[in-house]
Amino acid sequence: MRIVLASILALGLLSAAEIKLGKPLAVKEPMPLATLLAHPADYVGKTVQVKGKIAEVCQEMGCWVDLTNDAGQTLRVKVNDGEIVFPKDGAGKLAVAEGTFTKKELTKEQAIDRAREDAKDKGKTFDAASVKGPRTVYQIQGSGAVILSN
Repeated sequence: MRIVLASILALGLLSAAEIKLGKPLAVKEPMPLATLLAHPADYVGKTVQVKGKIAEVCQEMGCWVDLTNDAGQTLRVKVNDGEIVFPKDGAGKLAVAEGTFTKKELTKEQAIDRAREDAKDKGKTFDAASVKGPRTVYQIQGSGAVILSN
């Protein structure tokens, strides 16, 4: 009986280490980041789920995470301020995130503003000259996420 109880407690502790944020995940399986980024136009406006390692977290409000895969591809998961707060110490952990895949066409001025805000969120210095022209940004407007216990 003690062994069974100890096993149940251990399993409970392992699952408790997962951090569930926002709405429950609805898609059955995450798609590889590489698949999504290889043909991003096919997924714009659709609900997608991806899994990756957290590369960075917004240090201001916890309103976004950048997920990366083994090939070094990165995708931002952005949430509305206050709806979900990603743990600021989440870098290096695995996460599954879900939401609507979006595309934004940024003018050069908008790209500069975004880069400036990113630098602020990351606590880094900003150089407007590093931003080269307009750009297209794909990201997930997040609705739910699970930070996995590695």
